[in-house]
Amino acid sequence: MQSLVHRVSSALLQTGGREAAKGPLLQAFRGLFTSIPSPGDGQLHTVTLIPGDGIGPEVTNAVVEVIEALGAPIAWERFDDLSGSMSDGSPRQTVPKAVLESIRRNGVALKGTLFTQLDQKNTNTQSLNVQLRKDLDLHVNLVHGITIPGLKTRYEGLDIVVIRENTEGEYSGLEHEAVEGVVESLKVITYDKSLRTAQYAFEYALLNNRKKVTAVHKANIMKQADGLFLKACRDVAPNFPRIKYDEMIVDNTCMQLVTRPTQFDVMVAPNLYGNLVANVVAGLTGGFGVCPGANVGQGVALFEQGARHVAKDLGGKGTSNPTATLLSTSMLLRYLGLHSFGDRLESAVLQVYSSGDKSILTPDVGGTGTLASMTNAIISKFD
Repeated sequence: MQSLVHRVSSALLQTGGREAAKGPLLQAFRGLFTSIPSPGDGQLHTVTLIPGDGIGPEVTNAVVEVIEALGAPIAWERFDDLSGSMSDGSPRQTVPKAVLESIRRNGVALKGTLFTQLDQKNTNTQSLNVQLRKDLDLHVNLVHGITIPGLKTRYEGLDIVVIRENTEGEYSGLEHEAVEGVVESLKVITYDKSLRTAQYAFEYALLNNRKKVTAVHKANIMKQADGLFLKACRDVAPNFPRIKYDEMIVDNTCMQLVTRPTQFDVMVAPNLYGNLVANVVAGLTGGFGVCPGANVGQGVALFEQGARHVAKDLGGKGTSNPTATLLSTSMLLRYLGLHSFGDRLESAVLQVYSSGDKSILTPDVGGTGTLASMTNAIISKFD
């Protein structure tokens, strides 16, 4: 059976993207028969919104505008002043309590990237993005890279999901100078956290009709640490006999991604490898402005662009690409059970690309348009 992305791509190509919202495209998303909501499913959902730094405020404002036009039952609890840095430019050390309480209370958040300055005077402060994931135990990061019809990339037909352990490994933040000039950095891998990541990857594959999970590792060198991660994956795999399981060393994975990327389906990896692989996938499918992502924990989820690039150089110029944040919002809507709204938003984004009108698209994807032109074009596709 074709994947959802391939069915959507086929529908877009058959219709030229112009009438797809009323025909084959939404059928490809929804099927022919209606979904049945439970009483109360249409209630107003409050979502924590953290615009962040760089292009974050611009693209999240585009999301707010799009959601209003879409008519989705969403209310925003905003934290516009939260930045990775304090007003004097020094790094922010902790996530404010009010922000954490808001996300825990609402259960879902959308954010732009938070920028933490790193220089010789600041080598010990963790990124606020990392701190947020740890504080909320958002233990899974998911990045979905697809080749969007109408967007020219090196390869066609890519549909790759990267699932990454999000709280330990090289991001444990345990470093010290043993003696002057010698720094030890501890990579912490635990079986329990590896197991829940592997379990999530296979459950995701099962629930989304995926066929294969590939574990990315460096167990040939880090035999105990990465060996423990592989053990967790191998323990989970037999419980999902319909899903093929294989393993690949991380350096070979990077080479294979840029030479034969269509072999990959779902990839699961420890923290650092997952970050590297996810950014390669984002690059293959259009860049940081296109690729969506999410961070998931128990009863809480935070959505953001898949490749966390703050793009401070683009901030305020009006040319930033809202696609990644809008597609992340589509994922957020589905997470809340608002499937029809998520479908319509994703359909509208895909139609804008498939139209071939370069005057609408932003410069990072070969267009001459602006954030505003792209946002308005997406809104115009809502039926």
